[in-house]
Amino acid sequence: MKRIAFKTLGCRLNLYETDALASRFKAAGYDIADSNADADVFVVNTCTVTNTSDQKCRQAIHQIRRKHPEALIAVTGCMVNHRKEELLQSGIADFVIDNERKAALFDIIDEHFRTGHSDPEGYDRDLFSYQPAFDTFHTRSLIKIHDGCNNFCSYCIIPMVRGRSTSRPTEDIYNNVREVVEHGFKEVVLTGVNMGRYQYEGTNFEQLVENILNINGDFRVRVSSIEPDQFSDRFLSLFQHEKLAPHMHICLQSGSDDTLKRMHRFYTVAQFRDMCQRIKAFRPGFNLTTDIIVGFPGETDQTFKESCDFAREIGFSHIHTFKYSVRNGTKAAVMPDQVPEKVKTERSEVVRQISLENKIKYFEMMQGNTQRMLIERIDSKGIARGYGENYIPIIASGKDLEKNTFINLRLGEIIHRENEDKMAFNIL
Repeated sequence: MKRIAFKTLGCRLNLYETDALASRFKAAGYDIADSNADADVFVVNTCTVTNTSDQKCRQAIHQIRRKHPEALIAVTGCMVNHRKEELLQSGIADFVIDNERKAALFDIIDEHFRTGHSDPEGYDRDLFSYQPAFDTFHTRSLIKIHDGCNNFCSYCIIPMVRGRSTSRPTEDIYNNVREVVEHGFKEVVLTGVNMGRYQYEGTNFEQLVENILNINGDFRVRVSSIEPDQFSDRFLSLFQHEKLAPHMHICLQSGSDDTLKRMHRFYTVAQFRDMCQRIKAFRPGFNLTTDIIVGFPGETDQTFKESCDFAREIGFSHIHTFKYSVRNGTKAAVMPDQVPEKVKTERSEVVRQISLENKIKYFEMMQGNTQRMLIERIDSKGIARGYGENYIPIIASGKDLEKNTFINLRLGEIIHRENEDKMAFNIL
């Protein structure tokens, strides 16, 4: 029996693909090892969204090679599509597999062990032929519905490494959901590069979500990171359905119209505000989280202040803060007025503090409310941890608690963790 370990960096799409690949190897008799343990094969699923991402991926690959010089290393993911020649020339990896052939990774590795030779380039390109992930590293089941992007924001390299917008066939998605629900998963998370643009043979994103909600079973559906499209009232009304979790991570990137225009984003601050107001009107207490990029070329003290003011106004309960990173081949890389790294760092800390203040206000507003907690783990002391439907972390104790079950609770004391932007609720 061969042992295989996975190291995943980057987005939920990568997590979905790693889960599916790990399940495929396990079903074939491979032993799944921790990424820090000894293994015959290490798979590194990479990210290239920023220079920091590239650096972390290189460090991960080199660390594996130093610790496990005899192991087989397969590198895949977005960094491969961006820096394939660099990886090939370095010789650090035995296999360098692009995103379009990632789904064939099992066949590539298995052929190598069976025959002593395998050529990744000989496999067909296919973005969606992943088998449902039954044995995963996570308690939620990620469901890939879309890949690629047509937006070409001025700072983003994703369309170059993930390709143009492509939607997965509807029946494949419905079958994937049915299979993981039958296997016992209680939460499915829809994921993709630009899910709001889903379109397959007349079915758009809102119709897809509605059809998934109508699938039989005791489970809930969560929408992961999504672009701020002008959601219809019909789509927003779906959040009144008990299965659809009232939480979305909607990517703002900036609260300044001037910066949004230079980013080549496709909405204004006023449009984003209107969207958030409409969402909250359909479901009071709706949890909005977001991404903000600081230090974009040309960002001034005033435009940064506009982002901060808007973040406070909307009240995002969490803000994933990125320092702008130059990506060669994008329009922003050659823009004038690049912001010094020191200023980016200072602005990042300001946004993180706003995020913490917003989170405290949101949690205080939710105190005393009832949440349907999905128990994700129980420690040796019988303390259960999980999330409510609003993506609120909850800690609970009591008799007869079981992992991967729902329990209705009232939110009590807010627990802070040593000045970090991490909090949870005890129960009343």
